[in-house]
Amino acid sequence: MPTLDDILENVGEFDRFQKQTFFVLCLLSAAFTPVYVGVVFFGFIPEHRCFSPGVAELSQRCGWSLEEQLNHTVPEWGSHGAGFGSRCRRYEVDWNATGISCTDPLGSLVGNRSAVPLGPCQDGWVYDFPGTSLVTEFNLVCEDSWKLDLFQSAVNAGFFIGSINIGYIADRFGRKFCLLNTILANVVCGILLVFVPTYLWIVILRFLQGLVSKGCWTAGYILVTEVVGPKYRRTVGILYQTAFSIGLLVFDAVAYAIPHWRWLQLTVTLPSCFFLLYYWCLPESPRWLISQGKNDKAMKIVSDMAKKNRKKMPSHFEDIKFEEEDGRKQSPSLIDLVRTPQMRKNTLILMYNWFTSSVLYQGLIMHMGVAAGNVYLDFLYSALVEFPAAFIIIVTIDRIGRRYPWAAANLVAGAACLVTALIPEDIHWLKVIAACIGRMGITIAFEMVCFVNTELYPTYIRNLGVMVCSSLCDVGGVIVPFIVYRLVEVWQDLPLIVFTVLGLIAGGLVLLLPETKGRVLPETVEDVENFHRQSAPKAKKIYLHVQTSEV
Repeated sequence: MPTLDDILENVGEFDRFQKQTFFVLCLLSAAFTPVYVGVVFFGFIPEHRCFSPGVAELSQRCGWSLEEQLNHTVPEWGSHGAGFGSRCRRYEVDWNATGISCTDPLGSLVGNRSAVPLGPCQDGWVYDFPGTSLVTEFNLVCEDSWKLDLFQSAVNAGFFIGSINIGYIADRFGRKFCLLNTILANVVCGILLVFVPTYLWIVILRFLQGLVSKGCWTAGYILVTEVVGPKYRRTVGILYQTAFSIGLLVFDAVAYAIPHWRWLQLTVTLPSCFFLLYYWCLPESPRWLISQGKNDKAMKIVSDMAKKNRKKMPSHFEDIKFEEEDGRKQSPSLIDLVRTPQMRKNTLILMYNWFTSSVLYQGLIMHMGVAAGNVYLDFLYSALVEFPAAFIIIVTIDRIGRRYPWAAANLVAGAACLVTALIPEDIHWLKVIAACIGRMGITIAFEMVCFVNTELYPTYIRNLGVMVCSSLCDVGGVIVPFIVYRLVEVWQDLPLIVFTVLGLIAGGLVLLLPETKGRVLPETVEDVENFHRQSAPKAKKIYLHVQTSEV
């Protein structure tokens, strides 16, 4: 009996219909960037120091340069030395007093410079930044610096909760229904963020954005891989993620041009309003419709696909029917992810790999200190490294398969972290190269886990499976700052040792998963259980009833 993938071979696996769907969904993928990494620019932390009344006037009267002003009026930053001014402490002196010396102002005020009392920044801060960010608007520094962490934690908490809830909606009510409603919610929250005046409401709206936006991106990923044939499925999956990388470049350029966070938020949100037009230009997934017993609607989409692709629908294909032993449609359930041995093994390994990919991907960026230099250039380099990773995936997995390149990427990332930790500090250039190799490896692994995750679950629970497993990515995003910033206090390269262990274990576990190269997508749990025994693609239980008309 022919399968749905066989029908796609007749009406087009990746022709005009699929290319149009792929293009509009790639725009959605690129637009996810400001939500996922927006904190880099929305919460940019510029160089800052305490505002001290009278300093500006004294500096102007004495003709000081900025460097001289900082040297005379800003205390040293603890153990950082004379080259670093304190960001959270100031001299408790009256800079408006008369008779202050321009060559030694502190000496003329108190005599002994070391005896000058220090105090908190009671009058606010001065920021060396021409634009605005959440930090400069709400003074999220010093004692309140944790509030910026909460801003980012809120969106990750939204990702985590939404991963399960939005995944269930997509599997229960359809991919298109999920996409349109999450797009609308994301647009509303994004616009409200521009106008709310308080920090509390910003955190709440940021949480709501996270609740819907990641589910929207993943539902788009599921849809684009379900409307193409197996020959093109891996390519569109990788390119859909590459569209996110393009979004990183665009977001970087827009942020450079618009250094004010509220205007930047409005600029990156308004284009998303056009995604509501997807109601008219996006199809529902025919695979999902069949899994729900809606065969007539599925056949209508297949017919539209044939017409758009300028292919003739074979006349003997009368209907598509999803046959089950009990004759009822299947409904997604969390229990199904762990009910049977193969499903349980797949779920646990995928969850661990999502967690590891997130920890290593973000942790390596933090450890390399990307934000220490020019934030726009650092962000650019971070985005560019993702394109070679996508190229490596495309040229290897169709020839070798999914499992071995994925395992190798994790092993290379883990080994590179170990090498980076063992290289002496005085050979800095070699440490940077090793760290970049590790970053490349984990980028490949990150893209692979998202791609292969969709191939290891049956249609009726595929979206829920991806959402649940990828929720561990958000857990990793919450934990990794503590791994990096707490362990470096013990030993600078100790986080790299942790990354090494995580990466090597992830690479070994990947080898326990079945190979999905050239396989049709599973439709039932039984297909998944038999996956590792199949040596070649077999017919699924989506059958075409061939009706021979008598003339």
